[in-house]
Amino acid sequence: LMFRSPARLQQALSDQPLTVVAGCGGGDAVRTWLPHCLDHAQRLVLDADALNAVAQDTALQSLLDARAARGSITVLTPHPLEAARLLGSSTADVMADRLGQAQALAQRHRAIVVLKGSGTVVAAPGRLPWINASGNPRLASAGTGDVLAGLIGAALARGERDAWTATCAAVAHHGCLADAWPANQALTADALARAARPF
Repeated sequence: LMFRSPARLQQALSDQPLTVVAGCGGGDAVRTWLPHCLDHAQRLVLDADALNAVAQDTALQSLLDARAARGSITVLTPHPLEAARLLGSSTADVMADRLGQAQALAQRHRAIVVLKGSGTVVAAPGRLPWINASGNPRLASAGTGDVLAGLIGAALARGERDAWTATCAAVAHHGCLADAWPANQALTADALARAARPF
């Protein structure tokens, strides 16, 4: 949606299978376009504003849940507050059991879940959760989560790996970029995105 008008994206989704990353900005306006994305995107990464829209709308939740039955891939990338909204719980509950809460969210929506934070947790139905060891507090700067969503979308779009492996690789790469960042340079989302390379 950052590079296409919503109307053009909607038409493109109707014509061909695409990978879509939705919710990195756009506020509540993303809610208008989510039903079509949920129905038609072959591979879909939902972040930030899209996650909040889904948490507030049972119709969107039903569309999300229907994706797995038809073989579509969905990755949810919440931070703890967004995960709590999706689960109908509290941030404290999520933080008290990050592994269990990530698994519960993955089971609820039959999706891959990337629960961001120190030791980002990746969970999916029928899999043991994976904890990412790379990354540091510099990734708490604004917009770096959007870069992560984009990296996951790019990895899925290439189709070189299964969705689980591609998602874990993107999460690890994102953290490794931060770990290798020069100490005397500010880590901004723009600079992080420019530093990213195929992985």
